[in-house]
Amino acid sequence: MRHPRSPQPPSPERSAEVRRRFAEEARSERPDLSALCLLVGAEADGALDDAGLDAAQVELDRLAGELPFRPGSPRAWAMALRDLLGERYGFHGVAADYQRLESSLLHEVLRRRRGLPILLSVVWLEVARRAGAPVYGVALPGHFVVGFGSELGPAFGSEEGEGRVLADPFDGGRLLEGNDAEVLVAGATGAALRPSMLEPAAPLDVVARVLNNIRAWAAGRPEQSAAGLWAIELALLLPAHPARLRYERARLLVQRGEFSAGAGELEAYAEVVAAVDEEAAERVREEARGARAMLN
Repeated sequence: MRHPRSPQPPSPERSAEVRRRFAEEARSERPDLSALCLLVGAEADGALDDAGLDAAQVELDRLAGELPFRPGSPRAWAMALRDLLGERYGFHGVAADYQRLESSLLHEVLRRRRGLPILLSVVWLEVARRAGAPVYGVALPGHFVVGFGSELGPAFGSEEGEGRVLADPFDGGRLLEGNDAEVLVAGATGAALRPSMLEPAAPLDVVARVLNNIRAWAAGRPEQSAAGLWAIELALLLPAHPARLRYERARLLVQRGEFSAGAGELEAYAEVVAAVDEEAAERVREEARGARAMLN
């Protein structure tokens, strides 16, 4: 049996262009979720050229065109998406998808119809949005799902009309009823569901979580450190990001044998930390000295 091709990185010139476009889109007035996720894919997979980016957008348009015209209530929208994407086209996820980088790349998820919960949710969000659905992502801890209905409407499971409805694209679009959301959160974190967990996720927050998933995937695979590095570097291009990402990038450079560059990044990060915690800054400087010692 022939094994699928693993994504190969783009050329330095292509990577620079992809990153420029990613930063520009991320800083636009209304960042486009599908465009950003596809640019993540272009950074991962050098075979994804501009024609491939366009083809993925066309596929999202095509799927949206197959939805019924304005099904009606939030529940009707959720069921229409479930029938189309989950049942007719077979978009879903399985446990093994967590072991593949392709499960975090939108163009591959569109091709394979398999992926992580958050990327399957991106497919649902983008198809539904194109069709005019009241839809948004819901970043439950450990499991991303999709919400239908007004963001200001009655809460999920309320008795005021239909309220808002949750669907789980990873499970083929199963509608979450009763305490299903509580069970998902408890299973992922052991914690109780809080109302704040049901708030709509902004596009940039979704992209940050996609990149975090890629970093986590690469962290357990030393041979994939290059993927971890570009995921950090894309995250640093987002308008808002944790300062600690710079520290994470510096340490990864050192781990990859780029001792001088890593040490320089550690020293720069130490200067930032020194403003609030001189003791922590000195520990980072000590790491930098250790990295420079590796050059001798």
